[in-house]
Amino acid sequence: MSAPLPIAVLISGGGTTLRNLIEQIWDGSLPIEIRLVISSNPAARGLEFAEAAGLKSLVVEKKKELSNEEFSNAIFAPCRAAGVQYVVMGGFLKHVLIPSDFQNRVINIHPALLPKFGGKGMYGLKVHEAVIAAGEKITGCTVHFVDNEYDHGPTILKRQVEVLPADTPETLQARVFAAECEAYPQILRSLAAEFNRV
Repeated sequence: MSAPLPIAVLISGGGTTLRNLIEQIWDGSLPIEIRLVISSNPAARGLEFAEAAGLKSLVVEKKKELSNEEFSNAIFAPCRAAGVQYVVMGGFLKHVLIPSDFQNRVINIHPALLPKFGGKGMYGLKVHEAVIAAGEKITGCTVHFVDNEYDHGPTILKRQVEVLPADTPETLQARVFAAECEAYPQILRSLAAEFNRV
């Protein structure tokens, strides 16, 4: 019997990525165990999804008095204690330093084809507004390992989504999110299979 891959999920807002992962765990298609949900925002709606699913959660705010190293430790120390193998960012909007023992163990999904339309401040509808304003015909999402730069680190997977002439940022966002809902679980299934081969 394969063991589920233990992960933590980092959120800052609506928690739609977290909700997608929870739903796929419940329907038996995603062999992961979410041991911990960490939010940088005490008002994040994703915390409600975590509570409803019976998941352990905590809030770690990036307060001014915290150094980057202290903030990183406040995020990753609980992940270590929970025994997670990977940390999965699901709309986590704070920059966090990746400690050496989590190199290539933190993954993120970005709603564009990186390196285009990435970097500080490029999240949510802002990304899709920029894609449309630039006249792009193809966009998509990128799953990548996280390093110490915004939207940087080795690419794991890209999924393309066509930009339609009538698209608004909202309609484009919905279609890219549908691609994200397939891409992230695909990668997590591969990582779970690899975890069980070790």
